[in-house]
Amino acid sequence: MNVSFSELDFLKPELGAGYTGQGTHFAVFSAHAEKIELCLFSEDGSKETARLPLPKREGDIWSGYIEGLGPGTVYGYRAYGPYDPHNGHRFNPNKLLLDPYAKQVAGEILWDDALFGYTIGRPDGDLSFDERDSAPFMVKGVIQDPAFDWDGEEAIRRPWTETIIYETHVRGMTMTHPAVPDELRGTLLGMASDPIIDHLVKLGISAIELLPIQYFVDDRYLVERNLRNYWGYQTLGFFAPQSRYLKNGGITEFKTMVKRFHAAGIEVLMDVVYNHTAEGSERGPTLSFRGLDNLSYYRQSPEKPRHTYDTTGTGNTLNVAHPMVLRMVLDSLRYWVGVMHIDGFRFDLASTLGREYMEFDREGGFFDAIRQDPVLAGVKLIAEPWDIGEGGYQLGGFPPPFREWNDQFRDDVRRFWKRDGGMVPTLTERLVGSPVQFNHSDRAATSSINLVSAHDGFTLMDTVSYNEKHNEANGEDNRDGHPENHSDNMGAEGATDSADINSARTRRRCALFATLMVSQGVPMILGGDELGNSQTGNNNAYCQDNEIGWLDWGSASDAFLDFCRKMIAFRKEHPALRQERFLSGEPDESGRAEIAWYKPDGSRMDDNAWSNGELRLIGAHICRIAPTGAMPESEMFLVLNAGEECEVALPTGTGPWQCVLNTAQDDAFLARPARDREMIAAQSVVAFIPQGPGDG
Repeated sequence: MNVSFSELDFLKPELGAGYTGQGTHFAVFSAHAEKIELCLFSEDGSKETARLPLPKREGDIWSGYIEGLGPGTVYGYRAYGPYDPHNGHRFNPNKLLLDPYAKQVAGEILWDDALFGYTIGRPDGDLSFDERDSAPFMVKGVIQDPAFDWDGEEAIRRPWTETIIYETHVRGMTMTHPAVPDELRGTLLGMASDPIIDHLVKLGISAIELLPIQYFVDDRYLVERNLRNYWGYQTLGFFAPQSRYLKNGGITEFKTMVKRFHAAGIEVLMDVVYNHTAEGSERGPTLSFRGLDNLSYYRQSPEKPRHTYDTTGTGNTLNVAHPMVLRMVLDSLRYWVGVMHIDGFRFDLASTLGREYMEFDREGGFFDAIRQDPVLAGVKLIAEPWDIGEGGYQLGGFPPPFREWNDQFRDDVRRFWKRDGGMVPTLTERLVGSPVQFNHSDRAATSSINLVSAHDGFTLMDTVSYNEKHNEANGEDNRDGHPENHSDNMGAEGATDSADINSARTRRRCALFATLMVSQGVPMILGGDELGNSQTGNNNAYCQDNEIGWLDWGSASDAFLDFCRKMIAFRKEHPALRQERFLSGEPDESGRAEIAWYKPDGSRMDDNAWSNGELRLIGAHICRIAPTGAMPESEMFLVLNAGEECEVALPTGTGPWQCVLNTAQDDAFLARPARDREMIAAQSVVAFIPQGPGDG
């Protein structure tokens, strides 16, 4: 291939490979490199056809422009500089490097020792220098044409109070659905197919949250065990969709998916991993960032720069405190919003992103940069509020406009329904949006992302079917995964033919799901919970790209699916359940409080009741006291009974009441007039609203 860089003084501010219509401009960051070569390849990536040193350097940006070079061109980089691991430098031009800004990734990583910058097996380990060419085993970038017809597509920007999140996986959602065409299963186009969208619309979902779909790597140790990185938390390309999710290899398929979801009124959120990369520790491979500028891209141990500093449990931590690494993260986020039309992000191990040097700082550079950014400040931002480093658990510590995954909601709700003692006070905190954690700094009552299950941990069905985790298929002797699941098998470990046990499990699942839907905050449903999906007790299915990790559409329970649909609709019908501000227990001028707690005898909770560790029932009188001209007032009396059947006196001064929800009944939503005293069944959620004119 006879190509060369233009001699014109052509400098674009964007990094990456940018197609201009007449040619392509290349730009890459490295503060410590001495030379960077652009490598061009044949269409199939098998043959290197040219090596061209990037001719320009301004500051730490290396760049060049090739006229006539266009979309479809396959490329990578080689970086020259010091190989000095003791001081954090690991340049090795024998290793082909993926452009950090590549918009599409071609090929697959073929694990070989040549992918490592040092020689595996040498006594001096990562201090050695490997001279083998890694290009035959390495993925490459592909130049893209950004053109796409977005005609008629608009961002939804739904308020948090109206948001119902559905966390799911592209392959898991589509691989066994009988109505998804075979050729689309496991792909983005399959995710956006009519059967999947119809299911989500009928369920009442307003936003899907997709497990990582940025380009990620299958770890070598998994490949050697014939497993895959199913979840995708090993990102290598922050701008490119995962190749295996593309049917024909083009990124327009991603845009098509987003456009179809938006047309159905569903927002698309991405689970993103900016806390670490797939390159692992200093003993990991040299695939991109390590070879371009290890000292800049990764945090190094303060005492020994040879070693990466790890707060993520993966071997490395991305150095977001560095301005150019922070720029890469922000450029990536803006790309997915501006070019791909994504509606928001869930940040994996987000505490790491808030670390200034080593400690978490809610006023740090990452948060400041996002909050002032006119593109990013307006999309949905969700933090996983922890990492494994010292001081990493930061639930409630993130600044607005971030929302946060609330694992305490999950644990406390599970414990309440499995009848642990002394759980009523903590349950009431969860029902009103966890104000101890979030009611500060003018944060909204929607700051808590409530969940009773997520991809990491037991499914809802497994929560009521297993006492112990069963991760044997992962090949780690069942040592992986959380040991504390707050689960209860109800009398048998796993699937059973016992009608009594299955009935009890269904009742508890209904109670758990209903609790999620009647709580203040933003509910998040794990994909498949509405179907009764089980992972046979595996609570860490990160490597199970098979029937364990996929949704089992064939065994779906129509009755429970119908309950979930109606329960979501119930939440939407009652504004008292989804308020923007935290509820106050102080009465207003009319003497009405937004929240009041009741004992079974109809009296208010007192100190003795709050300290009663044997209490398994709580009544909550919730009001939405509307300002003039706003949504009409909404009022509800909720009873959550984890114990035995109990008679409950309904509050006086309001009424008469009608019962509009009883999760212990076959028809949970059959409305009827209520009596002054009602029998509340064991393991049930019951709701009453004032009886209007003509009711009953």
